[in-house]
Amino acid sequence: MNVLISLSSFGAAEVGRHGQLWCTRLALEAGADSVEVRGELLREAAAELPALAGLASVYSSPEGLWSDDGALNEGALARGLAAAGVLRAHRLKMSIGGYGGGSSLARLKALLDGQAVELLIENDQTVKAGTVPALQAFFSAADAAGLDLGMTFDMGNWHWLGECPLAAAEALAPRVRYVHCKGVQRLPAKWVAVPLGESLAPWRAVLRALPADVPHAIEYPLVGDDLLAVTREQVTQIRCVR
Repeated sequence: MNVLISLSSFGAAEVGRHGQLWCTRLALEAGADSVEVRGELLREAAAELPALAGLASVYSSPEGLWSDDGALNEGALARGLAAAGVLRAHRLKMSIGGYGGGSSLARLKALLDGQAVELLIENDQTVKAGTVPALQAFFSAADAAGLDLGMTFDMGNWHWLGECPLAAAEALAPRVRYVHCKGVQRLPAKWVAVPLGESLAPWRAVLRALPADVPHAIEYPLVGDDLLAVTREQVTQIRCVR
C-alpha cells in the first residue's frame, strides 16, 4: 500500500511557517511514499509549485468543480489541472461543489479528454457534495455521460453531515481510488479530526470495506515536539492497519 501525507496534517500554522516543501521533505524522511499538496496552503504558488515538482502525487484544489449557482466552474478545473501539471502529480482532487444536474457533464468530459491528470471526486463536509445520495446521483449521471471518475473517500467527513461512514464505504467502494484516513472525536459543539487509534468511529470496519490496493493518505493532525518521530510512527501505523 502506498502511504501519502496530506500536507494539511501538519497544520496551517506549521505549513505557513515552513512551507510545503519543508513539510514534504519531512514526510518523505518519515517513510511516506508521497504527499498531497494543498492549494489552500500555498504561500506563493508560482514559486512553491515548481519547487515541489516530482515530489507529490496528488494536488488538492480548494475550489468546487461546480459553482454555488450550479454552473460548471471551468476556471477552477483549469487551475487545478495546471497546478497538478506543474507538480507532475498524477491526480487532481476536487469536490463537486454546487453540482445540481444538467448537461454540463458533457462539457466536463470534453475538458478532461486527453488529460494526463486523473480527476478524483472527494466527499466534503457539505450536503450538496458530501452526502451519499448526492454523490451517488452525481456518479450515476457521470457514468451516463461517459465519464470514468473515481473517488477520494474521506473517512471522517461523513460525520460532519450525520452520515454513517461504514454505510458510505459499502455503497461507494467500487468508486474509490484514494482514501483519506481520518479519525474523529466529538467535542461538545463540533467534530474534530484525530489519529485513527484515537477515533470513536469504526475505522477498521470502514477500511476493510474499502479497496486495500489504492493509496491511503494521513489527513489528521500530526503534532509533537519530535515531529519526524510522530510522523514516522503514524506512517507505520497506516501501513499496518488492516
